[in-house]
Amino acid sequence: MSSQPQKPGLFLSLFPIIFLIGLLIINIQVFGDDGLSGSNQMVLVLASAVAAIIAVKLGHTWEKIQDGVVASISSAMSSILILLLIGSLAGTWLLSGIVPAMIYYGLQVLNPTIFLMAACVVSAVVSVSTGSSWTTVATVGVALLGIGKALGFEEGIIAGAIISGAYFGDKMSPLSDTTNLAPAMAGTDLFTHIKYMAKTTVPSIIITLIIFTVIGFTDGASGELSDVGIISNVITENFNINGWLFIVPVLVIIMIVRKVPAVPALLAGALLGGIFAVIFQPEIIQRIADTNGSYAYLSFIAVMKALYGDIGIVTTNEIVNELLQTSGMAGMLNTIWLILVAMVFGGILESSGMLKTIAEYVIKLAQSTGSLIATTTGTCVFFNITTSDQYLAILVPGRMYADVYKKRGLKPENLSRTLEDSATVTSVLVPWNTCGATQASVLGVATLTYLPFCFFNIISPFMTMIYGYFNIGLTRYSDEEMKAFEQEDAA
Repeated sequence: MSSQPQKPGLFLSLFPIIFLIGLLIINIQVFGDDGLSGSNQMVLVLASAVAAIIAVKLGHTWEKIQDGVVASISSAMSSILILLLIGSLAGTWLLSGIVPAMIYYGLQVLNPTIFLMAACVVSAVVSVSTGSSWTTVATVGVALLGIGKALGFEEGIIAGAIISGAYFGDKMSPLSDTTNLAPAMAGTDLFTHIKYMAKTTVPSIIITLIIFTVIGFTDGASGELSDVGIISNVITENFNINGWLFIVPVLVIIMIVRKVPAVPALLAGALLGGIFAVIFQPEIIQRIADTNGSYAYLSFIAVMKALYGDIGIVTTNEIVNELLQTSGMAGMLNTIWLILVAMVFGGILESSGMLKTIAEYVIKLAQSTGSLIATTTGTCVFFNITTSDQYLAILVPGRMYADVYKKRGLKPENLSRTLEDSATVTSVLVPWNTCGATQASVLGVATLTYLPFCFFNIISPFMTMIYGYFNIGLTRYSDEEMKAFEQEDAA
């Protein structure tokens, strides 16, 4: 084995990815939506093994490959912690009646005609306020899914409306981590980035809202208003529904707005949910505990079950039974398994130089401004697929293209906008990406089921490419600024 590893060629660099995509296609045909239960994870393990064999053949030591894997997994640890806590939060918010209350009140004010559009708007407002698409989907998103199913909508289109709104807010909020990361990588400031990004993002969300409104007025849903009344009655028969329950989600939103980190904010939300369950839902506590003893003893059992495992409220209505069940922290373990093996795959490609080889080749293809922006978009999507992490899909292309944009006379906000228009929004469309896997688990809707209805996420990358090819809304350096840059480089 040589002391200096060889640089991988383009074919060798692409081979593990081709292998992964081919095996995933077969896997989806065989297992379908059940792939998250283990088969998708094993596909990624096999693809990682192929990548590792190539890396060793190129002269990389196993120790170096392993260090790359560990670094890749470490970058996803905060996401894994958040995911675990979202599972616990979903459990105690069901036990306490918070999610049932959201469904109940939502059924009173929403009707099938405007529901999809309203779900998108509500998710967008909450996500802008919190800066987190994950928190939005895990809280109001879960409630909106329940409302939509009660109204008779298919779960895929409901999830598409929720995710479209949540990712619009995630892009536009100054509190969002990706909204801060993109300008940092490109070399511009936060508010210039947001202002410039609005040029593509606002038209994208307007088109999205029009589509959901048209669907609502033309197709509607199969649910009847009488069904809504029945579902509302079943919820009130089983839960103590009152406005005090909304104190918990409001407090969580306030914490996030005040920049309390996501992990302590979500933990506080989960624990507060447990406390409110003890206060407001004594009958539910007894049913979930399913044993004898003091109320304190029963409360401990029920809250712990909601935090870590499966709970379900059995009623006389099958639709309500489907809405009122959750799997707690344990329900996120398959998703975490998927994230871990995905980060192993990305870590091997990164540490062996395969991703760098692919990136260098792609940059050569970008000749015009339009093709440069299109290439950046494609690279971000590619990294979402291969590294399974939206942060890497922003970081790596941001580093790759910063100098290229500058030399082409394009100001950094062009790059930062493109990063967000492609990397941030498409991460949730990849089943094995941390975002796609997380939202599929939180909502209980497979990624490929909601993907066709995430109109905002699909439109955004095309919108930024259209702006590039037609030279719309691009900011450029003046001739004097370009001369100054050339003099700096020469010096």
